[in-house]
Amino acid sequence: MSHYDAIRLEKGMYASGKPLTQTLEALDPSEAYRGTPLEGMDAFQRQLKRFDIHVSGPGSDVVEKFFQTTDSAALFPEYVSRAVRQGLESADILPHIVAATTKIDGMDYRTITSVPEEDARSLKRVAEGAFIPQTEVKTQENLVRLHKRGRMLTASYEALRFQRLDLFTVTLRQIGRYIARAQLKDAVDVLLHGDGNENPAPVVSAATPGTLAYGDLIGLWNSFDPYSLSTIIASSGVMERLLALEELRDAAAGLNFHATGKMVTPLGAQLFKAAAVEEGSLIALDRSCALERVQAQDVMTDYDKLIDRQLERAAITTVTGFAKIFPGASKVLEIGEAE
Repeated sequence: MSHYDAIRLEKGMYASGKPLTQTLEALDPSEAYRGTPLEGMDAFQRQLKRFDIHVSGPGSDVVEKFFQTTDSAALFPEYVSRAVRQGLESADILPHIVAATTKIDGMDYRTITSVPEEDARSLKRVAEGAFIPQTEVKTQENLVRLHKRGRMLTASYEALRFQRLDLFTVTLRQIGRYIARAQLKDAVDVLLHGDGNENPAPVVSAATPGTLAYGDLIGLWNSFDPYSLSTIIASSGVMERLLALEELRDAAAGLNFHATGKMVTPLGAQLFKAAAVEEGSLIALDRSCALERVQAQDVMTDYDKLIDRQLERAAITTVTGFAKIFPGASKVLEIGEAE
């Protein structure tokens, strides 16, 4: 096993398509540092310590610190990817609506589905020697659509060399937030219209077009059997109408919202606001079985340009798609525009 300060770093470590941290962990496992002052650091953080590079806090170093040696320069693309990933995760509501994440090697993926009839959903008593009811699981007819999302990082080394890494990280995190919003839009589109396998979300209409009443939420909740309504994603206009409902404006709920900014949860469901949802509608789902995220590529950074040409233009991308699992586990409440 190589000690962390004896590892030779080079840009070829990125060629496998794996994150640099994963490659470094294979060479320098974190388990070997239990009970030492370096416990709690991953392999990439130990490399930052090796070259005395501080990427956060008031004492953060300047961008130039990464390029003092060819070894430390090889760490820069991973720093960029990690900062973007932090921003993506901080603005990402996908963990609250995705039931499973599948990582694949390639661009072709066909998910599975099971749509049992009402009779097949009940577990009947089986007599001795009798036929046991079956539930069919099959692959979908069409492939999952994968979308490449990303941003182009454009800057010169001269413009950034004396900038503090703490400030530069803020910019990179914002790129991650842009990617998160684009991925959420893809997920919402699949929830609404399906994944190309004739499985759009069933639509429930409000009793009075243009008006959201508490009874509409009750009807939506009641229609989810045998699933559970656990998550609601609403447009900004519908969110205002939701929070204005008299049933959701009791003193305790209002106090919590004013004190913490945490919104009341209608019927026990988590509530999220998203511009990706069309005005006049909300999406309700059972997060445990509605949506699958398919990841062909995690956050990747164009390492050649960042190392050899010291920034200039570098693409930060991710390849992700979404698929329905159980079509009935998500529904749309159409309210319409307020008159």
